[in-house]
Amino acid sequence: MKKEHVKIANREAWIGVGLVIFNFVWWFAFAYGFGSKDPQDYTYVLGLPAWFFYSCVLGFIVMAILVTIVVKKFFVAIPFDEEMEEK
Repeated sequence: MKKEHVKIANREAWIGVGLVIFNFVWWFAFAYGFGSKDPQDYTYVLGLPAWFFYSCVLGFIVMAILVTIVVKKFFVAIPFDEEMEEK
């Protein structure tokens, strides 16, 4: 693997770690922020407790969109065929 490929892969790995941390913070904030109340005081969105809807349903949609944007804008296609021909 070329040195530039390693540099690109390292950058993309750190972007992935950032996305995972963002996803965890989103989930934790909504799940424990809204979910720490007495269940009788819960509010509901589309028949689901608000904490579940925002942390799991909306969180999944936000992450799917965010990952799609990040992959299209910041990730680079690395051709590995050239490397195979050199060997």
